[in-house]
Amino acid sequence: MTEVPDKSGIWFVYDGACPLCESAALALRIKEQYGPLHLLNARQHLDHPLINEINAQGFDIDEGMIIYDGSRFYHGKNALSFMAKFGDSKGVFNNINRALFRSDNIASILYPLLRGIRNLLLRRRGVGRIDNLNMKSVPIFQDVFGDAWHDLPVVMKKHYANRPYSNDVTTVAGHLDVMCAGPIKLFSSLFWLMKGIPPHNESNVPVTVHFESNKVTKEFRFNRIFYFENRNIYSFQSRMIQTSGNEVIEMMRFGLGWKMSYIWEDGCVKLKHKGYVVALLGYFIPVPISFLMGQGDAKEQAIDDETFDMHVEITHPWWGKIYEYKGRFTIKGKG
Repeated sequence: MTEVPDKSGIWFVYDGACPLCESAALALRIKEQYGPLHLLNARQHLDHPLINEINAQGFDIDEGMIIYDGSRFYHGKNALSFMAKFGDSKGVFNNINRALFRSDNIASILYPLLRGIRNLLLRRRGVGRIDNLNMKSVPIFQDVFGDAWHDLPVVMKKHYANRPYSNDVTTVAGHLDVMCAGPIKLFSSLFWLMKGIPPHNESNVPVTVHFESNKVTKEFRFNRIFYFENRNIYSFQSRMIQTSGNEVIEMMRFGLGWKMSYIWEDGCVKLKHKGYVVALLGYFIPVPISFLMGQGDAKEQAIDDETFDMHVEITHPWWGKIYEYKGRFTIKGKG
C-alpha cells in the first residue's frame, strides 16, 4: 500500500464541499482505544497518499465518504456503520448516527436517501464532482459493457461515446417504422399525455436522437425527436442509469423505469427485459406490471462505421406484439 504519513488511529475521508459530510467529519468522535481521528478533505488533498490508495482500490468518493482504520477501507453506508459501531457515545451526532446506522439493514435503506440529499445540495451550490477516479475520461457505457466494450464495432463505440460528468452530445438521425396495437392503441391519448413512446402507426418517420450527458451525473440521456407527417413534432425523452454491472434502468416521466441488461451477443447490442421499477427517494422499487405493460426488448446492429440498425418491440402476454419501432440511423456528430 502507498505509504500513509500516520497509520495510527482512524482516517475519515470526506467531501469538504458537502455540508452533511463536513458536519459529520467535525462532529465525529472515535472511542479512545482506536487512537486519534484524522480528517481528510478530499477536495483539498487529491494528491494525498491515502487518496492515491483509495483510487487504486476503486472507491468513488463522490458515491460516499470513506473510513480507513489502518488495514481496511469502509465506503458509503459501511463507513456510516463503522462510525455507529466504533464512535464515541458522547455527542448528539454520535448518538443519532448509532441509532440510525448500527443496523446494516437500516443503513442500506437510509444511505441512498442521504446520498441523494448530498447530491442535491452540491447541485444547488453549483459544485462539481470530485471525480477522484477520473471517470470523465471513460465513456459511460464502457463500464456497462465491461470487457465486451473492446469487441464493439466502431459505430457502437461512437453511439455510446458520451462520458459521465460532461456536456457530451452525440447526434444520430434516420427513419423509423412505428407500429402500435392492443392496449397502447386503445389508450393512445394517455400515452401522448405521458410523453412516452409515441402511440402511432406510420412508416418511414424521420427521427433525430440526441444522446446527452451532464456535468453532475453519470446518466446517459435520450432526446428522441419524431417528425410525423400529420402531427406536431414529438419529443420522447428518457435517461439511462447504470445500477450494477450491465444492468441499466431507463427512467421515463412520472418515475416509471424499464430495467434491462445490456449485452453484446451474436454481433448485436441487445437490451433484455428485466422488469419495471418506480423511483422513490433514491430507490428503485420493482413493480410487477409486465403482465400489464408487456415485455420490452431491443437490438442494435452495426451496418458500417457510421450506420446501425435498431429494433425495439414490446410483447404482451395476451395481445402479442403491441409496439414496435425499427429503422436505420447514421452518426451525425459529437459536440
